[in-house]
Amino acid sequence: MRFLADMGVSWRVVQWLKQEGHDAIHLRDEGLQQLPNGKIFEKAYSENRVVLTFDLDFGEIIALSAGNLVSVIIFRLYNTRSSNVIKRLDKVLKDSMEAIEKGAIVVVDEARHRVRCLPFKKYQ
Repeated sequence: MRFLADMGVSWRVVQWLKQEGHDAIHLRDEGLQQLPNGKIFEKAYSENRVVLTFDLDFGEIIALSAGNLVSVIIFRLYNTRSSNVIKRLDKVLKDSMEAIEKGAIVVVDEARHRVRCLPFKKYQ
């Protein structure tokens, strides 16, 4: 799986993903520390990457994305230490890999994670 880590995500998480056999990059790796969220979304879409972030704005960006499917894992953790983020991400990937591969928003907190598959269905 291919990942793009936003600035709030530790580089150690990217290292762990690489050790697990994933293709993972951090915005810092490419000198893109100031890239606006909309451009991060575009980059993830064009490179077929899953965004890892602490930024809640990505839920709104996806809702307004006109059907461009980009999976996003949003961390809502009190304990933001790399070891805790890795532990929670490991659980998410074990439990929800198929949904993430198809397109999903995953919100991760201390005790659980919630998966919302994309594209969102319109209510009538």
